Amino acid sequence: MMENGQVTVVKHALVQHKLSLMREKETGTRDFRTLVTEIATFLCYEAMRDLPTEEVEIETPICKTKVPMIAGKKLAYVPILRAGMGMLDGALSLTPVAKVGHIGMYRNEQTLEPVEYYKKLPEDISERDVFILDPMLATGGSACDAISAVKRSNPKSITFVCIVSAPCGLERVCKEHPDVPVYTAAIDEKLNENGYIVPGLGDAGDRIYGTH
Repeated sequence: MMENGQVTVVKHALVQHKLSLMREKETGTRDFRTLVTEIATFLCYEAMRDLPTEEVEIETPICKTKVPMIAGKKLAYVPILRAGMGMLDGALSLTPVAKVGHIGMYRNEQTLEPVEYYKKLPEDISERDVFILDPMLATGGSACDAISAVKRSNPKSITFVCIVSAPCGLERVCKEHPDVPVYTAAIDEKLNENGYIVPGLGDAGDRIYGTH
């Protein structure tokens, strides 16, 4: 891993290999979807590395002993619709009991700014550590708006998890939400004139769902 305090880039060889396969324009919908799920699992695994634990007593086939277990176990995933849904199965494979919320946003193609059209969060989100999921962190607009929307419900903590990020998007998130850790598999070069990450991997939502 490579860290700067707030941003962690997961450089694991398997993550980087799978990301390279995702970037290939010839990678089809089924394989792309599988790769998103697999990388999301790795990223969320790293993002949960420092979850608090507590000692509990259990009984093995040999004897009683004290072991560490995650304290509280109250987690929530909030994918940003629609592309963030592609990461949800990978995250839930780690913690199937986590609750799930949704935030719906689309990008205004003229201003490149996000427009929120849907929000549904767990009723007890104030008791939970929240992981916001979105494959692409481009301008940072959707990420910042989603973080702000979740913050209004006063969760215990928020972590943002993405697969590919642009420097300007990371800078915006770090500036507007310095208390939110970011986990990503790559920091790419820049955005092009249409607001797409370069070299990137195209439109993640279109590639996950086979749309254009």
